[in-house]
Amino acid sequence: MNKNILIPIYLTVFYLTSCISQENPPELKTPDQTKYSTVTVVEGIEIPWGMDFISKNELLVTEKKGKVYRVLNGEKTEVSGLPEIYQRGQGGLLDIALHPDFSKNKIIYFTAGVNVEGDEGGNTALYSAELNDYSLSNVKLLYKATPNTKKGQHWGSRIVFDDQGHLFFGIGDRGNRDVNPQDLKRDGGKIYRLNLDGSIPEDNPFVNEEGAIKAVYSYGHRNPQGMTVHPETGEIWENEHGPKGGDEINIIQKGKNFGWPVITYGINYSGTSITDKTAMPGMEQPFYYWVPSIAPSGMAFSSSKVYKGWKGDLFVGSLKFKYLERLVMKRGKVVKREKVLNDIGRVRNVKEGPDGHLYLGVEGKGILKVIEN
Repeated sequence: MNKNILIPIYLTVFYLTSCISQENPPELKTPDQTKYSTVTVVEGIEIPWGMDFISKNELLVTEKKGKVYRVLNGEKTEVSGLPEIYQRGQGGLLDIALHPDFSKNKIIYFTAGVNVEGDEGGNTALYSAELNDYSLSNVKLLYKATPNTKKGQHWGSRIVFDDQGHLFFGIGDRGNRDVNPQDLKRDGGKIYRLNLDGSIPEDNPFVNEEGAIKAVYSYGHRNPQGMTVHPETGEIWENEHGPKGGDEINIIQKGKNFGWPVITYGINYSGTSITDKTAMPGMEQPFYYWVPSIAPSGMAFSSSKVYKGWKGDLFVGSLKFKYLERLVMKRGKVVKREKVLNDIGRVRNVKEGPDGHLYLGVEGKGILKVIEN
């Protein structure tokens, strides 16, 4: 065979294999459960959706039903001044994050279901506010998805920052998968990028596309439930609920289409097919996906040396199976899955604190700190 023919054949094979997403390894291992345990940081929070740290012993926590707590040394005090929160199904008060210069300006951000138009239903919104001790002032609506809907599912939403002065947040498809995720003129099923003051960055991917929502950064998402920044690369990593099967981890890229619902590794809850396609030209493959679904929520890298052998690993909470999952990666692939703290409860959020420890928001319990025995 002519050696020159081998080169294009090799490149074609490499391209096809590199575009195939990695499904979970064959075995989810459960380590010795006596190795790790938790201590309760704050209790008595029904659904602790979001949290962010002010210092090693002080943090803000949202409760989905519409409360923000400022927690100091385990004692929680409710913060006043929130706008009216629209609660329906999976919606309510969602994520919370401190401005990168919070120590100077006292600004925080939060996402929530709201209705500001006066019609029926609600949708996800992003706010900023100033935190003064135990009250909010100068509350500003930075972004509000439309239209309102009475559907209760797929609100998103997490908040993260890059090192270029941008804020990223997600909004789920709001139960309208056939329209919202693939239409750049509609909200829902998107990751959005704003400047820290709420304005639209001039280099957002669709600012010059007629009719497109200019805040959109990526699209084709189902229901973002976790988002974090890679501690070394600065990449935005996101996880989202699939339907029955097909939960995903995506590395968010500017202007990219992540495919939902045109491509998916999941099926309808009834067992019927959504699509026969798991890949299409112009649509991104997930970095990783789960079959069966674990209902991921919250996500954080361990970047410290607090835990032996965990530095660089990714941790994801499971709502469905009530455990914390550790994903070990090498050469751009997941090489090991491990259950940590099996049957701990519905893990809603995962965060690395300033002390290097992992903190979990667990439904019905509150905020727990992971410790090595």
